[in-house]
Amino acid sequence: MVTTPLPQGSENWETQARKGWLELAILASLWEGQLYGLEIIRRLETHSELFVTEGTIYPILGRLKRDGLVESKWVESEAGHPRKYYWLSAGGRRRAGAMARYAADFLSRIDSLIAPMLAKERK
Repeated sequence: MVTTPLPQGSENWETQARKGWLELAILASLWEGQLYGLEIIRRLETHSELFVTEGTIYPILGRLKRDGLVESKWVESEAGHPRKYYWLSAGGRRRAGAMARYAADFLSRIDSLIAPMLAKERK
């Protein structure tokens, strides 16, 4: 992914935007089944080029669990320490689907607004 440098002082809005979309990204990463924390981080990196740390992901997973959107369990591992696996609850699947539909619609609307800006910028 190619990123354009942002004007100085713009880091705050970029951070807020990432935080706003990160919950959907985590729920989407769990759509196909259960993963442990590091697998979620890797999936975000490989499928979306979102780079997050354990210090970012685990508090969000904890909140999603408290909200009833994900479930978890500890599983013993043959090669090391136990791992905590996460998966979507029924409510989490409904929320993820609703968020995905909203995101697609919202981003489509934003795209129609910014397309002329980007076209002019490329010239």
